[in-house]
Amino acid sequence: MLKKIAITIPVLVLLVCVSLVCYGWYLSGHIEQRFSARRWSVPSKIFSDTTLLYPGQRINPNLLKDKLDALGYRKVNHQPLRNGELQVTPGALTIFLNDLKTPWKNRQGFPVRIAMTESMIESIIRTEDGNAVPILELEPEEISLFFGSERERRQLISIQQVPGHLIFAVLAAEDSRFYQHPGVDFRGILRAFITNLRHGSIRQGGSTLTQQLAKNYFLTPARTLTRKLKEALLSVIIEFKYDKDEILEIYLNEIYLGQKGSVAINGVGEASYFYFGKPVRELSRVEAAAIAGLIRAPNHYSPYQDKERCRSRRNMVLNAMHNKGWLSRKDLQTDLKAPVKTVGFTVHGKKAPYFVDYLAQQLKTLYRPEDLTSLGLSIYTTLDSQVQTAAENALATGLARLERIKPELRREDPAQKLQGAVIVIQPGTGHILALVGGRNYSTSQFNRITQARRQPGSAFKPFVYLSSLDDFSPSDMLSNQPQTYTVDGKTWEPHNFGPVTKYTVSLRDALKMSYNLATVDLAMKTGLDHIVDTAKKFHFSTPLKPYPSLALGAFEVIPLELARAYCVFAANGVQPFPLSLNGVVDENGKTLEQKHLQIERLIPPQKAFIMNFMLQSVVTEGTARSLKDRGVFWPVAGKTGTTNDFRDAWFVGYTPDILALVWVGFDNGDPILSTGSSAALPIWAELMNSVPQYISEVGFKVPPGVEKRTVCDITGLLANENACPNPVEEYFLAEKTPAEHCPLHRKSGLTDLIKGLKKLFNAK
Repeated sequence: MLKKIAITIPVLVLLVCVSLVCYGWYLSGHIEQRFSARRWSVPSKIFSDTTLLYPGQRINPNLLKDKLDALGYRKVNHQPLRNGELQVTPGALTIFLNDLKTPWKNRQGFPVRIAMTESMIESIIRTEDGNAVPILELEPEEISLFFGSERERRQLISIQQVPGHLIFAVLAAEDSRFYQHPGVDFRGILRAFITNLRHGSIRQGGSTLTQQLAKNYFLTPARTLTRKLKEALLSVIIEFKYDKDEILEIYLNEIYLGQKGSVAINGVGEASYFYFGKPVRELSRVEAAAIAGLIRAPNHYSPYQDKERCRSRRNMVLNAMHNKGWLSRKDLQTDLKAPVKTVGFTVHGKKAPYFVDYLAQQLKTLYRPEDLTSLGLSIYTTLDSQVQTAAENALATGLARLERIKPELRREDPAQKLQGAVIVIQPGTGHILALVGGRNYSTSQFNRITQARRQPGSAFKPFVYLSSLDDFSPSDMLSNQPQTYTVDGKTWEPHNFGPVTKYTVSLRDALKMSYNLATVDLAMKTGLDHIVDTAKKFHFSTPLKPYPSLALGAFEVIPLELARAYCVFAANGVQPFPLSLNGVVDENGKTLEQKHLQIERLIPPQKAFIMNFMLQSVVTEGTARSLKDRGVFWPVAGKTGTTNDFRDAWFVGYTPDILALVWVGFDNGDPILSTGSSAALPIWAELMNSVPQYISEVGFKVPPGVEKRTVCDITGLLANENACPNPVEEYFLAEKTPAEHCPLHRKSGLTDLIKGLKKLFNAK
C-alpha cells in the first residue's frame, strides 16, 4: 500500500507539473494575443476647427476668453513661462500657446501678446523677439468623445515621457521591489501578512504591479484562492515574456486614477491633465507623489474630494520614497510642506450635441461603431465653437423672449415647449460652423435641422423668382389683385398677409414685401412644372408638386436642405455639400480620411447676383427691415418666412462669407402667433452680432453680364430724366436690359421751357 502511494505521489506531481506547463502555455498565448494586439480601448476624440486671429479682426472678447478657457489655458499672475499659461491684463492677453497638431499643420507653442480694444485685435506680437504675427492659429478644441461601454479616458504615454520621480513615487507606493522580483514578491507577501496581523486589519497588500496588471487585464475582481493562484501564474508568465520597463509602461497607461462625472480617468497621462492641467513630463515631485497615492483608492484620496486626505496620503508616499533612498532629507522636508494645488475641473454637458449626432451619421459610412469607440482616432470637424456658443445663446434668449412677450406660448411639459433650430454655414465651402437642432438636447434628441420636415412659407419664394429670370426682370410688373385658381377641381384663393394697397407691383417689390398674390401670379406665368424642376436641382429631397400653393411654400422641406439651397445665392451660383468633417487621423498621426470640397454649379453668377440684390432689398426696405434696428448695418441679403396659421417662423440671412437659418415653431404644429420677422429674425440678429469676426462691409460683387439702369418704379421701364417721379436703380441680366422708356412720364414742352427759364435766372 505504501509502495503504491509512493509511486502515485510522483505521478501526481508530474501530472500537476505537466498540467501547469500546458496551462501556462495556453495562458502565454492568451497574453501574447492580448498584449500584441491593441492593449487599450481608447475613445476617438472629436475636435472643432482651429481658430484664426489677426490684427484688425473684430472680435467678441467674452467668446474669445471662453474659447481660451475651453482650450485649457490657465490664468497666471506673471508672464507666461510654459505652454497653456495665460495672463490677462487691461487691453491685452499674453498667452504661451499650446502646441498645434492637426493633419495639416504641426507647430510648437510660443508666447504671444494680443493687444485689443473692446471689439478689435490691434496687434499680435511674439514676446520672445518682438516680431509681429500676421495670423495666429489657435489649436482645435475637444468637443466630444466616442466612448465604448467602459467610458474610459486615457492619454497614452511612453516610458520615456515619464519623469523619474513619478516612477519612484509609483514604486514606493505600490511595489518598491518591482525590479527585483519575478512577478510575485514572496517577501512582500510575508511582510504584508505580518503587518496586517499586527494591526488586526488590512493595512498592506502583497500584490506586485505585475499582479495588478494581470488582474486588470485578465481576471474578475472576485477574491478567491483560485483567482489569486491564476493571478500569480499570469504574473510570472508576463515577467518571463516582457521586460520590466515595458510592463511598467503598460501599467502606467492602464491604472484607474479617478472619475470625471460618468467617465473613468485611466493612466497617468490622463490623470496628469485631469488633476494638474499639464503633460506628465512636467509633473513636479509633489504632484507625482499625489498621483501615485491615488492608486490604492482613487476616489477616496482624490484632491477633488478631500485635499487634506490627499495631502496625507501624498506625504506617506514621499516618506516611502525617502526611506528607499529615492528622495533626500532636505527635499522631503520641503515637499511635505507643499499644499495640494489642482487645476480644477467642471463636468460639462455634451458640447454641440446635435452637431456631433450629425457628424456621427456621416462617419457611419466610413467606420464601424466599435472602431470609433476603441481606435483612438482624432476626428477634426468644421465646427467653430464660438459660433456654436453664440447660436445656442441666441436661440435660448430668443425663445425665452417670445414666451415672455406671449405667455400663451408657455408650456409646462418640457417635451411640449416652444422649439427652435439654427444652422450656420460657410456658403462657399459648405462647412457647418454651428448646428443647434433644438432647445434642449437632454429633453429631445430630435434634430430639427436635419430630421424635421416643415413648411417654409415665404422662405421658399426666392426659388420661384429665380425660376422666372429667363423670362422676367426685377422691374417687370405683376398683378397683385385677388384671384381664384382651380386645383384638382377645387377652388383656391390666396391672400396677402395684409390688405392690398398696390394692385400692380414689380418683381422686386413683390419679393421684398412678400406679396402672396403677386408671387402666385409670377408662378403661374413662369410655369409650376418649371419651378418644381428648378427646386429639384437644388437637391430638395421632399416631394414638391406643381400646385399654385407651391409658390407660397406649402410643401415641406428639411431645414438643412433649405439652408444649403440658399448657399447657391451667396456663393455666386455654386452649391456646396454640407460638411461637418474635415479629416480623420489615427493614433500614429496618419490621415485616414479627408473630405475634399464638393461644389456644383447650379446657376450662372449673373442670376445669383440678381437674386442677391433683390433679397438685399428685403433687408433694407422689406419684411426684414427691422434688422437695422437690431444693429445690422452691413450688407445682408435674406428672406423671412411665415406659414399658414403661424405654425412656422423662418429667417434665412447671409453675406458672401456666412449664412444662418433660424426656425421657430412647436413640434406638434401649434400656432406661435408670430411671424418670421418677429420670431426668427431677432434670433438671427443676436447671433450675428455676437460673431463680429464674420461680419464684412464688402457686399456682393457685380459679375460681368449684369448691367445697372435707372427705371421708373411705376412702369418698370427706363426712366425719363426729370420726368418719372420715383426713378430707382435696378440691375438686369445683360440680355434682359430694358430698351423702352417709360411712356407715362414723358417730358413736355412746358417742362423744358420752365427748366430753361430756371437756368437763365440762375445765370443772372
